[in-house]
Amino acid sequence: MRLRRRLALERQPDNPLSLSQMTVLGSLHRHGELTIGQLAAHERVQPPSMTRTVTHLVDGGYVVRRPDASDGRQVLVTLSDLGRQTLLADRRRRDAWLARRLTELTPDEREVLRAAVPLLDRLAHKD
Repeated sequence: MRLRRRLALERQPDNPLSLSQMTVLGSLHRHGELTIGQLAAHERVQPPSMTRTVTHLVDGGYVVRRPDASDGRQVLVTLSDLGRQTLLADRRRRDAWLARRLTELTPDEREVLRAAVPLLDRLAHKD
C-alpha cells in the first residue's frame, strides 16, 4: 500500500483526474471498449457510481460514449485521444520514478522482486 501511495504522488502534476478516474482510463486502455456495467465490475463499484465517473470523463473529453449497435439499451465507453495521452503521460512519469528507484537496489534485491511479481499478480486477481 505504501508503494501504491508513493506512486500516486508521482502522478503528472497537471493531471486534474482522481485516482479512480485514472483507473477507469486504465481499464479502457487494457480491455478496449466496455459497457458501464463491465467497467463497474472491473472497478468493483455500483453502476450508478460508474455512470457518474464516466459522465465526468465524457465532459472532460477523456472518454467517448456511444450506443451499442447490437443492443440499444447499452452504452459503450471508449478512450478518446486525450484520455489515452493523459493515461500514458501519467504512466511514463510513474514508470520513470520507479525505474530510478529500482536502480538503487542490488541485483539480488531486483531478482527477488522479479520472482515475486507473478505471485503478487496471482494474489491481486483472486476472487
